[in-house]
Amino acid sequence: MDWEEKFAERLTQLRMKKGVSARDMSLSIGQSPGYINNLENKNNLPSMRSFFYICEYLNVTPNEFFDSETDDPEKLKEIIADLKALTPERLTNISAIIKYLK
Repeated sequence: MDWEEKFAERLTQLRMKKGVSARDMSLSIGQSPGYINNLENKNNLPSMRSFFYICEYLNVTPNEFFDSETDDPEKLKEIIADLKALTPERLTNISAIIKYLK
């Protein structure tokens, strides 16, 4: 799989996870109605500026966008923020639960 295909698949995955149509996303980032559809169909690649708008809209960093091992980067960020508020003892307990679930 080449990087253009990976980009298109990841964009589709993250957009669908957010629950928005390609048209709505296109318009929300200030593009023509078919813009995201063209990216997902590998007809175009975004400019760097547009890529940053896409990431901002999807609430992911560029690094998270390309981290295909993480299906829901937004949820992961939320969990990490919650973990930071826990006491060391509770973090140890959560760690044990995670290890058990793996």
